[in-house]
Amino acid sequence: MSVTAANALTSRWAAASDGPAVFSGAGVYPLLSTLASVAAGPARDELLAVAPSPLPLPPGFAAGVWTRHDLPLTPGWDPGSRLSGDPAADQRRLDAWAAERTGGRITALPVAVDGDTGLVLASALSVVTEWVQPFDDSTMTPAAGPWSGRPLPALFRKHTAAGALEPLRRVDGVTLLTVAGTGDVDVVLALGTDAAAPGSVLSTAIDGRHRAAPSTGGPGVTVQEVDAASPEPELVVTLPSFDVTAHHDLLALDRLFGLRTAARDGTFPGISPVDLAVSSARQQAMASFTALGFQAATVTALAMYPLAYHPPTTRKLRVTVTFDRPFGFLAVHRPTGLVLVAGWVTTP
Repeated sequence: MSVTAANALTSRWAAASDGPAVFSGAGVYPLLSTLASVAAGPARDELLAVAPSPLPLPPGFAAGVWTRHDLPLTPGWDPGSRLSGDPAADQRRLDAWAAERTGGRITALPVAVDGDTGLVLASALSVVTEWVQPFDDSTMTPAAGPWSGRPLPALFRKHTAAGALEPLRRVDGVTLLTVAGTGDVDVVLALGTDAAAPGSVLSTAIDGRHRAAPSTGGPGVTVQEVDAASPEPELVVTLPSFDVTAHHDLLALDRLFGLRTAARDGTFPGISPVDLAVSSARQQAMASFTALGFQAATVTALAMYPLAYHPPTTRKLRVTVTFDRPFGFLAVHRPTGLVLVAGWVTTP
């Protein structure tokens, strides 16, 4: 259920994309699920509609939570680490966390910490895989096309022998090619027609890859007979290397992520008795595809600020008395000091 919901979130996000991008619904989903578990009212309903259940954390995933040093917390809420109250020092600390969790691929948390920040939730996702069959590094220069007039990236060619037509599939007019990794990560490449919108191609690939059928036709695919020493079919793949980076403001798509009410009202009693609202929600992402393998990383962060909360400006002595054992009581007439009733409670 949660994997389906997370993939659906990525698909809807892809459908809203209209250009070069890299993003991860899997990086956002655990944060939304966490917020849903501590929210109330309409904010909880909106978050649960997007993230109805916790997601089993994938390999390479890390999460962190930091709360303001003087923010009162609801019993049972894990405070994670406390922010020091020095925004500059806290920002350095959070940026270092992002860099460490992504192997230096992303060097800063995508949200800023200031004096009003009450809480930060963050996730980091790192994906690294090498190809089972590396590509040949053979640079090719097309006479015209999308790379004209710009520095050409290296293009790689791979010849696959017997049985290798299996990675080539098609669904709803989109060509899908699976490039196998050596670990538990494969990369699926999706190619649509020239007129197809990026969001449409990506959402089709996400939603339809499990029902895609083997095909030797489709966008980008040509078939020809050639002289050969063996009748076994051969799949030849030619594609560019690429490096993509993107920065996303999740609140710009607040309905998509179920954050509309969360960004407006303080509705998180599971975190603090102080009203909190989401002030910033962002994701930084990168992906790199080379002849030898694939790397990607995302850091997603939500910052929250207290509503109508004024932190203490001084220190005081707090004495707490807890009646958790048998105790006595007196009803006293105030003007005279007369004890009117006395008693004892044996099971408080």
